[in-house]
Amino acid sequence: MNDLAIVGLGYVGLPLGLQFAKNECQVLGLDIDAAKVDAINAGESYIHHISAESIADQVNAGRLKASTDFSLVSESRAVVICVPSPLNKNREPDISYILQTGAAIAPYLKPGILVVLESTTYPGTTDEDLRSVLEQGSGMTAGKDFHLAFSPEREDPGNPDSKVATIPKVVGGLTPACLEKAIELYSRAVQRVVPVSSCRAAEATKLLENIFRSINIALVNELKVVYEAMGIDVWEVIEAAKTKPFGYMPFYPGPGLGGHCIPIDPFYLTWKAREYGQATRFIELAGEINTSMPTYVVHKVAEALNSVRKPLNGSKVLLAGLSYKANVDDDRESPGYILLQMLKDAGAEVAFYDPYIPVIRPSREHAHWAGTKSIPWDRATVECFDLTLIATAHANVDYQQLCDWSQLVVDTRNATKGIESETRVIKA
Repeated sequence: MNDLAIVGLGYVGLPLGLQFAKNECQVLGLDIDAAKVDAINAGESYIHHISAESIADQVNAGRLKASTDFSLVSESRAVVICVPSPLNKNREPDISYILQTGAAIAPYLKPGILVVLESTTYPGTTDEDLRSVLEQGSGMTAGKDFHLAFSPEREDPGNPDSKVATIPKVVGGLTPACLEKAIELYSRAVQRVVPVSSCRAAEATKLLENIFRSINIALVNELKVVYEAMGIDVWEVIEAAKTKPFGYMPFYPGPGLGGHCIPIDPFYLTWKAREYGQATRFIELAGEINTSMPTYVVHKVAEALNSVRKPLNGSKVLLAGLSYKANVDDDRESPGYILLQMLKDAGAEVAFYDPYIPVIRPSREHAHWAGTKSIPWDRATVECFDLTLIATAHANVDYQQLCDWSQLVVDTRNATKGIESETRVIKA
């Protein structure tokens, strides 16, 4: 009997499964992607910051196994759902993966089992939408025959100090008994569990966390543009403000928002709020500012090229960094793709360099870029470009070298701070 089955073996599900396995739990990983399943069973990793050794250790110990067979849910005491929750083409919540997963596991639920949703979504998804699918498919009643809860994921990829075991776990249950079961489960793998009154409170907690980041990033993005017009370096200002020991938390500007959380999650609440006749003006304004950043950056690229009497149309532009965040191989919702497309549409010849993404993988959003390879890291290749645009600041990239090799640099991440080079560097 498995202690739990985790559905969705991506950036959330795999680290969670490993943490439970390390704490002597029997973990079954379920995914529709056979390649991921085969990799785990072979003790291999497909996520950069998760070592193959950490997977192999748990597989060889018999505590972790993976399958595409969802009927194996019947052999588990709990199921944790960690599947994508994107926006559709109309920027509306798409919970189809959550509901499809619910429908897939429902026939195999046994009385007393605990089902926990971790995918970020709007308040009411767990106790209304998912609950309905599970009850219809299983013939049982949530809160009576089986337990139902929501616990938002809190992953921070690329941060070596971020560990699943030490990040407090917020949990909300459909009933007090559901909450008790969920606390019991997570207490086996996480040092601190934070109970809240309901599934909706837990769902709202995750949205608040990401809305907070989105709004504050929008603030510094806006100030970046304002201060630039005044001849002030926003990065210098932020570093100075950081010295205040109270009442301030640093956020940093960039070329746009990326990842599967910050650009998406706030709009789950915006959409749901309309049902209650409520406006979410801060969220929408922050979204406008953040989504305008790629346009601002491309404008700065054009200005930089103009300064050396070159038009953007026909120029060769190298994008340095394609993942949405430093030191990870996660390119979901990366503003790098928007920049590549905007530059290409403007007539530029574009390429990218990213040590974490040797080749662009197939995806729903950027299928036409699939198969495009990162350029080689050498002087002869880099200096062929008219301009290098730094979009992500990886720690393992030598920016001194990049500046020395480049003809012109536009830096959106302050990666060139402290670097002295004959190459002109423009902040954007």
